[in-house]
Amino acid sequence: MAELTKKRRSVLTETAESLSGRLLALDLGAKRVGVAICDELRVTVRPLAAIERRSWKDLLRRVSELIESYEARALIVGLPSRLDGAEGPAAKEARSIAEKFQRSLSVPVYLQNESLTTFEAASHLKAAGKRKGYIDQQIDSEAAAIILRDFIHEQQP
Repeated sequence: MAELTKKRRSVLTETAESLSGRLLALDLGAKRVGVAICDELRVTVRPLAAIERRSWKDLLRRVSELIESYEARALIVGLPSRLDGAEGPAAKEARSIAEKFQRSLSVPVYLQNESLTTFEAASHLKAAGKRKGYIDQQIDSEAAAIILRDFIHEQQP
């Protein structure tokens, strides 16, 4: 799994090094959006309950509420690039949603490559002895936690 993590690199237009405090991460899916948060010192990352995807307004409201309740300083959105680094329709949609969040929220929004995070999340949950029903319910937020861990790791000097 270590080589999977090495292949994922953040896709940033600016650095997040000067930010301090909690970060909220999203793994955008067609039906559900995985969510994860870190602590203020960015030592621990934990998955939160996934958000059922209904409409843009509902997603924006729910993400905004999470940012406010956790006092998150930035939003990290997973960017689903192909293994060869190319971007397909899912990546274009993620970029579009990230831009909408940037226009609508009061915190900066960053993109983080999420290649193979769902596969890695499923592997971790299976290795932990979780059953299929639990895995299906938690996989999106586990993937968001991996996205957030990767982002934090890449921000360290």
